[in-house]
Amino acid sequence: MIRPRILVSNDDGIHSPGLSALVEALEPLGEITVVAPDRERSASGHAMSLHRPLRLVEHAPRRFACDGTPTDSVYLGVHHVLAGKRPNLVVSGFNLGSNMGDDITYSGTLAAAFEGTICKIPSIAISLEGSSPWRFEPAQSFARALAKTVLDRGLPPGLLLNVNIPPGSPSSYRITRQGRRRYGEAIEVRKDPRGGSYFWIGGSGKEHEDILGSDCNAVIDDAVISVTPLHLDLTAEKALEPMASWMIEGFRPSPGAKGEPNGVHTLANS
Repeated sequence: MIRPRILVSNDDGIHSPGLSALVEALEPLGEITVVAPDRERSASGHAMSLHRPLRLVEHAPRRFACDGTPTDSVYLGVHHVLAGKRPNLVVSGFNLGSNMGDDITYSGTLAAAFEGTICKIPSIAISLEGSSPWRFEPAQSFARALAKTVLDRGLPPGLLLNVNIPPGSPSSYRITRQGRRRYGEAIEVRKDPRGGSYFWIGGSGKEHEDILGSDCNAVIDDAVISVTPLHLDLTAEKALEPMASWMIEGFRPSPGAKGEPNGVHTLANS
């Protein structure tokens, strides 16, 4: 019987204890291959290195460090390291810090899972709320159980799972929606030895909106595991019909391929 192939990545880097804990959790399920950044790449978003060469270093059998982003790592993992041996699952994590609400657009952890989804592979991102010292056992138990479920059931095309695990020993989970969370907006301005200014951005304070059914409410307020289904299609479906009535000066609306009003627009006098 062929064991499932699981590609593991993260944004905290190849030496992160969270990565090692995730690999340990998933090893009973299949053949694990790790392709992860060679250093921390937190908040790198879905960046891809198009204008410089990338390097891979094999630290151990099926354990590779990439000098690029989490997106680069998954791309190389799928199309080079595992070329001809397509993964059955991509899992990114364990991130040392949660990724909920507005974090999703910044997160390298999520970007790795998004890239797996773009490659049409079921993908999961798993992050831990809290701070050091990290306790990985509850996250390992849930990651193993969820990964087995996804391997057995699959995921719809274009959909990935964003998982956030609260501190302690949570024994329940909730299917949630993306919440809203913002950090402090402070900018620290300092002077370098030559008198020039430099800046540290990103505040340390975190606040979340009270949104019924959100990931933030589940993890922070109720201390349960959140599982948020996300999809690649960012189209705001509710806006399509209202915007179809817009009249943009100098242009005329052009019907879509099947008569929809949201097709290509051209100059009115063309």
